[in-house]
Amino acid sequence: MSRGRQFRDLLRRQGGLIIAPGAYDCITARSIVEAGFGAVYMTGAGTAATLGYPDYGLVTMSEMADNAGRIAAAVDAPVIADADTGYGNELNATRTVREYERRGVAGLHIEDQGFPKKCGHLDNKTIVPIEEYLAKIRAAVAAKRDADFFIIARTDSRAVLGFEEAVRRANAALAAGADMAFVEAPQTLEEVAAAPRLVKGPCLLNVVWRGKTPEVAFGDAERMGYRVAIVPGMLFKAVIGVCDATLSELRHTGRHPVPAHSMTVQEAFRRAGADEWDAVSGRFGVAKPPPVEAAE
Repeated sequence: MSRGRQFRDLLRRQGGLIIAPGAYDCITARSIVEAGFGAVYMTGAGTAATLGYPDYGLVTMSEMADNAGRIAAAVDAPVIADADTGYGNELNATRTVREYERRGVAGLHIEDQGFPKKCGHLDNKTIVPIEEYLAKIRAAVAAKRDADFFIIARTDSRAVLGFEEAVRRANAALAAGADMAFVEAPQTLEEVAAAPRLVKGPCLLNVVWRGKTPEVAFGDAERMGYRVAIVPGMLFKAVIGVCDATLSELRHTGRHPVPAHSMTVQEAFRRAGADEWDAVSGRFGVAKPPPVEAAE
C-alpha cells in the first residue's frame, strides 16, 4: 500500500479530525508515532532550523525533499510534508511532486506566496496572482504517478488580500484538482469557524502557538468541520526550551543533568530503532563461540 493510500484510508477510517504533530527529523517523527498519533507532518520551519536558517525561503527543494524522505523512511505512519511554493512555477511544482513522491511521502502542500516565501505567521508576505497559483496546483495534480498521492492547496492570501479572497482561492484550487484546502492564518475565531463552512472541500487547520490564528481546541476544530490539524512548531520550540534548561543546569551544577523520564542509553537507542536492528543481528548474525577456559 502506498503512503498516499495509507493517509486516505486513515481519513476515511477516522472520520473526524486527524492531528499531525510536526517533526523536523527522525527522532521527533518516531516520538510522534510512539505517542500514538496516526500521521506525521514535516515542518518546513523546523527543517530550515536544522540547517541553521529561519523560515525565510532559504532552504531548497532537494533539501526539503531529502528530509521528508528520511522522516518517511523512519516511521510507518503517513507523512504530509511542507513543500513551500513548489519552488518556482508549474515546472518546479511538477518536479517537486515527483521528488517528494519518490521519497515515500504521503502528500504535500503548495502555497501561493511569492518566492522567497516566509512563515505564514510572519508579516510582509507577498502573494502571486491566482492564475500563477492555480497553474502550479494543476501541474502538481498532473505530476502524480500515484493517484493516491495527496495534494493540499495552501493559500496565504488572508494576510494580504483578505479572508474572502482566501476562501475564493481555496475553492478554485479544489476545483483545479487539489485534495484538501489549507487557508493559512485566519485571524479571528469567526474566520476559523467560517473556513470549513465556506470552502467546498476538506480543510486543514494550522495550529501555531502565539501565531496569527487564535487558539482553538482540537475538539472545537473537529466540530467546525476540519479534517486535519497540523502542529508544526510544537516539538521544534519545545526542544529548544529543553536544551536551554538542560545546558543551564549542566553549567551551574557541574553534574550531568537527569534526562527527562530518566531515559537510559538503551531506551534512547530503542527510540532510534535499535529493536529492528537487533532483530537483524539475531536472525543473521554469526553466533560467537563460548570463551575458552584456561587450562589448569
